[in-house]
Amino acid sequence: MPSPNIWHWPDVYEVENRAQDVNGAIWTALSEECPFSVKDVVDVGCGDGFHLPLFAKTAKSVTGVEPHPPLVVRAKHRIASMSNARVVSGPAQRLPLDDASADLVHARTAYFFGPGCEPGLREADRVLRPGGALAIVDLDGTADPYGPWLRADEPRYDPAVVEKFFADNGFSLRRVTAEWRFEKREDLEAVLRIEFSAKVAERAIASVAGLSFPVGYRVHVRRKPIGLIL
Repeated sequence: MPSPNIWHWPDVYEVENRAQDVNGAIWTALSEECPFSVKDVVDVGCGDGFHLPLFAKTAKSVTGVEPHPPLVVRAKHRIASMSNARVVSGPAQRLPLDDASADLVHARTAYFFGPGCEPGLREADRVLRPGGALAIVDLDGTADPYGPWLRADEPRYDPAVVEKFFADNGFSLRRVTAEWRFEKREDLEAVLRIEFSAKVAERAIASVAGLSFPVGYRVHVRRKPIGLIL
């Protein structure tokens, strides 16, 4: 499925990425839930590779996987000078990676949106080593103010169904509140306009005073068993 925001407006999405989580709340949660220092990391749906350098600072290696060819090119350019980072082309359902080759599979607001993502879950399990973790970071549709905007734009989206899906599939849940902070008001407005339909975007813009607002996330983590489970 296309990702209309980053596929169609990659430069605006770059602004969005820089504005998201300015205080590092998601990174803190990830580091505590599944430390990746000196580990082999896979970033599924890496887009134009924004998060790859952040993983590469401490990971042994990081591999970005992205299905959209123009974004693969942008991601490769971003990490060209990093010896422990690479980008490969492929979908979450068919990762072009060896079995048991990763310690952490990470996906942030990409592909894993609840029921229907089972093929990607199986692929993540395949490439994880025993004891490795799959960490899925998605938006918390119950948290103000972003959650109501999301639900208004996607009325079929039910946060409770998504949470139950991940719980039933053995994931823990940690809620995180991140701050989105922009340098300019026009940047904030441009980002909201690529994230939502025109009506919802204008409602969101009107409700935000200043240059920042909180956004709720959920961090779902599941570890691959080390030994045989009977």
